[in-house]
Amino acid sequence: MKKAQLKIQQMAFMLIAVTLFFALVSIFVLAFRLSGAKGSANLLAEEGAMMLATKIANSPEFSCGKSFGNQVDCIDSDKVMALKKDISKYSNFWGVSNIEIRKIYPEGNEICTSENYPDCNRILIGEQETTGTYVPNFVSLCRKESSEGQPYNKCELALIMVAYENK
Repeated sequence: MKKAQLKIQQMAFMLIAVTLFFALVSIFVLAFRLSGAKGSANLLAEEGAMMLATKIANSPEFSCGKSFGNQVDCIDSDKVMALKKDISKYSNFWGVSNIEIRKIYPEGNEICTSENYPDCNRILIGEQETTGTYVPNFVSLCRKESSEGQPYNKCELALIMVAYENK
């Protein structure tokens, strides 16, 4: 009788030990799989920002429309400067930290204001510069100018950079 009780106790302890072992293994596997979730979230945010950079360039607030012909990825810099003055209404409209448009040539780091426009290199759409990760996309940055009383389209190569916060 005592041998049978001892065998039952041994079996109960073995079942508890096996259950604890599988529980610990499950916890380690779950922790390992969840460790990649943060990287996946950052990757998804980057892909979203890349697609958003193209969408922004073609949005009515930024696009050249028909005033410069039917160009794709064309940004009207005059529209952007007007938008910049009233950016508080668009604070969370695009869902990104910051938007920056930077002329490729001539190189420089002068931020555009209403006083120095168009002789500047960077247009910041937002309150201030951010430390997020920027995703760039090439666009045409166009504006209307005149020479000898004749208006013409002046287009330059630029980067639109959309910043997002790492998770």
